[in-house]
Amino acid sequence: MRKCILAMLLLRRLKRDKVMEFYCESCETAMCLECTKGEHREHVTVPLRDVLEQHKTQLKTQLDAIRNRLPQLTAAIELVGEISKQLTDRKNEAVTEISSTFEELERALQLRKTALINDLENIYGAKQKVLQAQLSTLLQGKDHIQSSCSFTEQALSHGSATEVLMVQKQMSERVSVMARHDFPEQPHQNAHLDCQVETEGLRRSLQNLGVLITTAAVGHTSVATGEGLRHAATGQHVSITVTTKDKDGELVRTGNAVLRANITPVADGSRCVTEPEVTDNKNGTYEVVYTLRSEGEFSFALSLYGQPVRGSPFRLQAVKPSDVLQSPDDVKRRLKSPGGTGGHVRQKAVRRPSSMFSTKKKENPIEDELIHRVGTRGREKGEFTNLQGISASSSGRVVVADSNNQCIQVFSNDGQFKMRFGVRGRSPGQLQRPTGVTVDMNGDIIVADYDNRWVSIFSSDGKFKNKIGAGRLLGPKGVAVDRNGHIIAVDNKACCVFIFQSNGKLVTKFGARGTSERQFAGPHFVAVNNKNEIIVTDFHNHSVKVYSADGEFLFKFGSHGEGNGQFNAPTGVAVDTNGNIIVADWGNSRIQVFDSAGSFLSYINTSADPLYGPQGLTLTSDGHVAVADSGNHCFKIYRYLQ
Repeated sequence: MRKCILAMLLLRRLKRDKVMEFYCESCETAMCLECTKGEHREHVTVPLRDVLEQHKTQLKTQLDAIRNRLPQLTAAIELVGEISKQLTDRKNEAVTEISSTFEELERALQLRKTALINDLENIYGAKQKVLQAQLSTLLQGKDHIQSSCSFTEQALSHGSATEVLMVQKQMSERVSVMARHDFPEQPHQNAHLDCQVETEGLRRSLQNLGVLITTAAVGHTSVATGEGLRHAATGQHVSITVTTKDKDGELVRTGNAVLRANITPVADGSRCVTEPEVTDNKNGTYEVVYTLRSEGEFSFALSLYGQPVRGSPFRLQAVKPSDVLQSPDDVKRRLKSPGGTGGHVRQKAVRRPSSMFSTKKKENPIEDELIHRVGTRGREKGEFTNLQGISASSSGRVVVADSNNQCIQVFSNDGQFKMRFGVRGRSPGQLQRPTGVTVDMNGDIIVADYDNRWVSIFSSDGKFKNKIGAGRLLGPKGVAVDRNGHIIAVDNKACCVFIFQSNGKLVTKFGARGTSERQFAGPHFVAVNNKNEIIVTDFHNHSVKVYSADGEFLFKFGSHGEGNGQFNAPTGVAVDTNGNIIVADWGNSRIQVFDSAGSFLSYINTSADPLYGPQGLTLTSDGHVAVADSGNHCFKIYRYLQ
């Protein structure tokens, strides 16, 4: 600003001295006739009046463009001001609520104090009444004895023979009675009267009393994903996922955001046809489920704290299920779940298009490549029949549980066969149906044996060392080792997770059959992250659940579907060095990558050699992703960009 003022003053001074009649287009400045012959003699100059109108018009156009932004800024100021006012109101309401709550607690404490003191006085009074009555009896007895003794001693000391003989009989009887009298010499009460007030638990509760709930989520950066934003089949449950973000586009990793969803027909927008159900996954993502009963075009509105989510409202087309476009790959055959022995009949893994309404291929934000494909169907070394679990060691080996061949096969990171061990049988050291496998920090190979109902431990060269879990496990599937050396076994049949010490002593177990946070429906594989948290794939509940090291539920993510972050029966799971969670999506024949809070990040690109029912997952010592491709009877290693 100061430079502009100085320039204007200088220009006015020059105008007083010389007339500015020309304009240099190269230098974009006004000048006098003398200057056109001097320093600007080689520049293109035009009369100043010729460019004046042009510049005026240009400035007016720019001015109009700026002025046109004023209504937008005014509206933004009103909106932000209104949110600021709402925030102040919420703060004042919270202060009032906190104050009234603690005043009520103070009253409750005072009432409890009064009640305790009253009870104390009552107990004290009752005990004292008994003791005082006993004291009175004892004092009275003492007085009688002292009186009798004094009278008798006086008679003996100072009485005449006649007087002694006269009172002898009377005093003898009195002394005999007093000697035989049973006085209450033992206390009829005790002095026990303590007050125990357990304050430690209360203090801890008070330290954690009250939670301030808020998020930094805003609508214009938060995103919604899933086919259910655009298409739906009538009469069917459809779900989409909303991932909340802050003003900088960073993922919000906590729940409790106020998310609203409604669907209205375009032809009659005033009538809401359905009230979608919003589920808070407590990790910054939300699942929105709805069902449309009629065909037509609808407006699907998603708002976060009253502001539209990016792209909202969405244009939603509902059609009959029979009108949904199908491709041959969309035809789903049914069979039993992988590696199981009964019960649940699920869809067979097929390679399908990313959308049930379109066969257009999705773009993958991470362009990874297939490095190695190892194995074919068979029973020889390097061949597989229903391989399931897979694990990698820090020494550069890949260990595979070859389930139907009842053996364990070991390879190098580049796919070279190294060794094979295992004999079919039901005795210790034998394998009946090996499913999960992991390698501990000592290099020992730990194998979950589904049909033998135990976990076997082998040395790095395949020699049997021990078995654990016998008599407790019903059908172990996945297995992992935590940072404390504990062995974590996922019991697929019992729908629970067991944590053992390496010697087989049970540390704890959690889980049961069901759909709630601490329940499972056919859990498959397990991984442990750098926080020692336990990550379990819940096959028939189409989700991944995360627990603390001692089994406390933390959060879950995923829902049934084919969209980003959705699953059709997840199986293998692994965690990279950044805490990102990699999940094998068995029914959708793909691998998805999530951040540590369960927000979808990307896919592993497997298009060069498509998967067919992937199961176990692991990260090799050189940072690549290895997956047991059970339907193709091989394992594959993909370059993984963290």
